[in-house]
Amino acid sequence: MKPKTLCIIGLLLFVTSYIMFSQGAKLTFAQKPIDFAHWFNLIGVVLLISFNNVFPKNKIHSLASFLTTLGVIAHIGLCTIDFIMWSYGNDEISKAELSNHISNTPSILYPFIMVGPSLFFVGLAIHASNFIKSNPISSIMVIVGAPAIGLSFFIFKNGLYMVLSCVVFVVGLALLLYRETHTLNHFKLK
Repeated sequence: MKPKTLCIIGLLLFVTSYIMFSQGAKLTFAQKPIDFAHWFNLIGVVLLISFNNVFPKNKIHSLASFLTTLGVIAHIGLCTIDFIMWSYGNDEISKAELSNHISNTPSILYPFIMVGPSLFFVGLAIHASNFIKSNPISSIMVIVGAPAIGLSFFIFKNGLYMVLSCVVFVVGLALLLYRETHTLNHFKLK
């Protein structure tokens, strides 16, 4: 499968997972027979590593690809933790104990929950910064959407704002993904 196709599938799964997350933890933990939201997120993020293969290679690309890859690895760990949490079902005591244990284990807390997953967004935002002159609107959508997702989740705790931020982020990436096609079509019309 072509990298651009993998990116589009990844973007669709990623935004779908955030729509599901926006419904709250009760919906996420009530999913049966599997935790669809986290599976969509996991598969989507893994497919989005393909952005490392579709953007131009330069110094910024190297840094962005490195951070994006670290972020994908962290997302895999985060989703694994969430799968374990989901497996407890309605056992709130066990969930609280696991959450407390993770909070008291810096070697898990920081790379897989606090810092690591953010690197995914930082990496893609740095990729987008490559296009700030040629595609300013779509670049800004990614650069602004990336931190807005985190702010909406951690600070504002607002599901609607989180989904809107994710949509801005995803649409910006999709526009950057097909930037050459838009430019060629623009010239063909003239």
